[in-house]
Amino acid sequence: MMINLLLIFPLVACLLLALFRKKLFNNIMLVGYSLIHMGISVAYCINPELVPATKYFSIDHTNFIFLILLSIVYLAVAIYNCGYMKNEDISNNKLTRYSCMTMIFVLAITGAILSNNLGLAWVFIEATTLASAYLICFENTKHSIEAAWKYVFICSIGIALAFVGIILLTVSSGSMNSLAYNDIYIHALSFNPYWLKLAYVFILFGIGTKMGLAPVHFWLPDAHSEAPTPISALLSAGLLNSAFLIILKVYRIVVIANCGGFAHGMMLTMGFLSLFIAAVFLYYISNYKRMLAYSSIENMGILMIGAGLGGVALYAAILHMIAHSLVKASFFLTSGNVLTIFGSKKIKSVSGILKLDRKTGWLWVASFLAICAFPPSLLFISEFLMIKTMLVQQHFVLCIMFVVLLTIILFGLAKSAIKMSFGEPNKNKLEIYETNAKKLTFGMYAPQVVMLTLAFVLGCYIPTCLDNVISAAIVGFGG
Repeated sequence: MMINLLLIFPLVACLLLALFRKKLFNNIMLVGYSLIHMGISVAYCINPELVPATKYFSIDHTNFIFLILLSIVYLAVAIYNCGYMKNEDISNNKLTRYSCMTMIFVLAITGAILSNNLGLAWVFIEATTLASAYLICFENTKHSIEAAWKYVFICSIGIALAFVGIILLTVSSGSMNSLAYNDIYIHALSFNPYWLKLAYVFILFGIGTKMGLAPVHFWLPDAHSEAPTPISALLSAGLLNSAFLIILKVYRIVVIANCGGFAHGMMLTMGFLSLFIAAVFLYYISNYKRMLAYSSIENMGILMIGAGLGGVALYAAILHMIAHSLVKASFFLTSGNVLTIFGSKKIKSVSGILKLDRKTGWLWVASFLAICAFPPSLLFISEFLMIKTMLVQQHFVLCIMFVVLLTIILFGLAKSAIKMSFGEPNKNKLEIYETNAKKLTFGMYAPQVVMLTLAFVLGCYIPTCLDNVISAAIVGFGG
């Protein structure tokens, strides 16, 4: 019943919004759905029996972390969105369409996470493309429309590749006619290795497109930079995670079939390529939202490296995903504050955030320090564990590459973030900036404070319950 509520409520809310197109009612529906989402996640945490599985959807040790992360980020986004949209000059009709598509987008991500069937997960991942395309071009500018078309085109190719991979997976299975994960796991040992490896390549590249992995990442910088700030946070901390979950579940099939070495090689290759792409492009960025987008590509690469190394590094990858979701969502939401104050996404147009609005300035600095893995950020723990695993497994060349690329990325981010925070604001526009800063409400600071606090606290202490959940997930993924 509870899982059905997660999937049905947005549809009912959309019907109600079509009847009552008021700004306040839009906010109530968005926040209401986020509270339901969080409530069901917490209910499962207290007692899993409170959230029984259905035929096609279930919460278990492999997807619970992904669900609770989505709940936290969506609640933060919904609260932030109330203040953000208050400053936007848009009609009630347009706001209603935005709210409806946002809830359907979250519904699609939720479906992809909770689905216990690979075919159904593919359907929901495709649904995320359709729902978020409208949100990306919401501002209806030339660049946002181009970004949306690029997103739809590239992700449609990716989804088509994943579909071919699923077909090849059924070919490798012989007579099996089910795409339920549990059925596939039971019969995986009997799969034809050649067809299974080929299926994995197609699925990895296909779903990897939605995850923003290089070399199929081209949509991500444009989409993240052109989408409204709350949607950028959901894309980076929600959509990318759901794609990672599907890849991990398919990875388990390959491991059970004794083809894990092949999967590890593919994951490591795409992971390091993603780091390389981020390291190169971060030095030539002129748009701070694109900067955050390339940082997301970097962190998705780190997740793949952790999964490719396996063992403790896979544990570290899950930790890294938790940290990245909290910190990057905070970073994107804070970028919305910066955009409100300065009215520009160009790095050269932003300077002296701390002098204009100290709260936004310190949130920007804290988000920068956290995403760059400065202690006590949880990202420091995850990256340290990955480096340790590389040394233990004697992957010395990979370890050197990893450290060098992360260092280059650190300098690329620091070059822009520090100038934006501590420089001198344009004196000719100082009065405009100060007026804009007064538009920021409490709800445009609080979500970031909570998420950053979580990221730093978890960097100091990982509760036993969280450790147990992650350890159980690692076993479930075949790590």
